Amino acid sequence: MAETIIELVNLTKKYRSFTAVDHINLRVEKGEIFGFLGPNGAGKSTTILMMLGLTEPTEGQAKVCGIDPARNPIEVKRKVGYLPEDVGFYDDRTGLENLVYTAMLNRISKAEAIEKAKILLQRVGLGDVNGKKTGEYSKGMRQRLGLADVLIKSPQVSILDEPTSGIDPQGVRAFLDLIVELRNEHGLTVLFSSHNLHQVEQVCDRVGIFVEGKICAVGTIPDLSRQLFGDTDHGLEDIYNSFFAKGGAQHE
Repeated sequence: MAETIIELVNLTKKYRSFTAVDHINLRVEKGEIFGFLGPNGAGKSTTILMMLGLTEPTEGQAKVCGIDPARNPIEVKRKVGYLPEDVGFYDDRTGLENLVYTAMLNRISKAEAIEKAKILLQRVGLGDVNGKKTGEYSKGMRQRLGLADVLIKSPQVSILDEPTSGIDPQGVRAFLDLIVELRNEHGLTVLFSSHNLHQVEQVCDRVGIFVEGKICAVGTIPDLSRQLFGDTDHGLEDIYNSFFAKGGAQHE
């Protein structure tokens, strides 16, 4: 039986009269690349913030690596790497210096941090610019450095929130290929949050479709096609449009 790494039970977040996340339930297994799919404002990022312990749920519970982030946010942060849409670095420091700094914050010795940072920079395709200040990096280079920054502490879970925003198509393809390769090599569990249908379909083992704060469908693309259309011939665009093109309320 597969090991559950992320478990959400009736997870809810309300801001006064507005419900941003509405009683969602989900299990993500070890080694999965799981896609959070939905438009901006559907509840994806708020769910991630609760999983990271950066905001507390109004109701329900999240568990990540068996830890409740609302009770033990520091323990969760030790096991989870997070790459936001706009990753921040010290622009006056090199890529190598930024990674070494992150590693040392995570109690890795300087000698080990330097060695590990150099290996990761090579792995994400930045080995030849590790001495360049990050203020001179392109958006794609910064996202690659962000992925190395996530991996420097050897997390069990990597959460990527719109990680390809602003990257050119060739860079996106290489970035997505890298995510799959790293999962295959290290057994990482990856949560990939995006509103880009093609990217989610390209890399994710299963997807959860967010509609107005709820997860209205979870499964592989063939499974979702079978549930909605009675066959496995429909792709993610057809599945997604069945929820959003005509309002989606009939599937809630």
